Amino acid sequence: MDLKDDKPRHEHNTLNFPEGFLWGAATSAFQTEGNARDSDWWHWEQIFQPPEKRSGRAADFYHHYPQDFKIARKLSHSAHRLSLEWSRIEPRNGEFNQAQIEHYQKMLKSLREKNMQVMLTLHHFSNPEWFAKLGGWTNSKSSFYFERFIKKIVPEIAPLVDFWVTINEPGIYAHSSFVAKQFPPQKKNWWLFIKALWNMSLAHKKAYKFIHSILPQAQVGIANGVVSFDIFHRHSILESLTQILADFFTNHLFYFFAPKKYHDFLGLNYYTNQYISFNGESRLPNLVDITKTKKEVSDLGWEIFPEGIFDIIMDFSDYHLPIYITENGIASTNDDRRVRFLLSYLHEIYHAIQTGAPVKGYFYWSLLDNMELYRGFGPKFGLIEVDFKTQKRTIRPSAYVYKEIIKENGIPHKLLKLLGHGIAVSDVLNELRQQ
Repeated sequence: MDLKDDKPRHEHNTLNFPEGFLWGAATSAFQTEGNARDSDWWHWEQIFQPPEKRSGRAADFYHHYPQDFKIARKLSHSAHRLSLEWSRIEPRNGEFNQAQIEHYQKMLKSLREKNMQVMLTLHHFSNPEWFAKLGGWTNSKSSFYFERFIKKIVPEIAPLVDFWVTINEPGIYAHSSFVAKQFPPQKKNWWLFIKALWNMSLAHKKAYKFIHSILPQAQVGIANGVVSFDIFHRHSILESLTQILADFFTNHLFYFFAPKKYHDFLGLNYYTNQYISFNGESRLPNLVDITKTKKEVSDLGWEIFPEGIFDIIMDFSDYHLPIYITENGIASTNDDRRVRFLLSYLHEIYHAIQTGAPVKGYFYWSLLDNMELYRGFGPKFGLIEVDFKTQKRTIRPSAYVYKEIIKENGIPHKLLKLLGHGIAVSDVLNELRQQ
């Protein structure tokens, strides 16, 4: 063992991110705008959701977006990810609402005027009700309907968009709609899951080709909902094989249907980690109920596992495409936890970049508290607190911590102290002795 190199390894310099790194937050049209009355979600929630969980006005982002974008820019955000509500633009089959197109043009121009780059999502979970009645994404013509929508809207807004996300979390959408029964139409049928995912991959490929036909230099991708998987027993072959299969079917299946050549970047939505264990009590390994481990979780019961985002990024770096963290956030009514979440996850992203991963931007979920789909208004993700009765906006302290990171384009050591860096053990011991 070479003991000559005994220099201190702990540095106090700012952990710098690459020049031009994009910093921002994300929103979803249906979850924030309110009153999307022609969408499948709106019709579904009138029947299956109690009144307090229905979207209603939501955060009224439809009318408050000038104020919200102004706050985002005040917080130094250099980019914003938002989505279109398809059902507003095409409320009936083949009929387009020009007034709504002009509304979205104004929204995008508002971001442009603030020198913020725009990442636009064309499909974020909700569908027009007419589309849903035709079978939604299980209809063999679904990619045709989506392509028709794309061909209408993209030329209208092309100069106002920097990055195009065709579909948000296609795998999670298909699983939640046709396996877990959490999204409308709440069916459990693995064949419908495959059909929906396949049709969404066709829709993505058609959209990719069309956008590039009119914008050759366009940046087009998806926002992929990803999960890190870990195993309890390192020498268990069954657990290791299950981990490989779970990773492929959860994180990589869409790229099998729509290969790398149809993506200019990889958008990754990362929230949690799951454990796999085989204890001999069942025939196959199972996912572990995280509550039994007593690990730290968010208000939604998702494990706080910063190392997972490092593992995910390094896994996807094998595609050799630019990576954007298109969503990452915590549901918590305790904003101190949000501060620690931001710092710990960005710390791991920094390490991934230093290891060679081409991460180009980070979008916190979410800019605003919003309607978290079937969960309603309980989960609080926002950098900005929203009083849904008065629509009052209140900037949370975590937003100012994020602002400091953005201004520095890195993590200053003074902020890492919030994770325990630089805190002298002797000071803590002295405090304990005095008690």
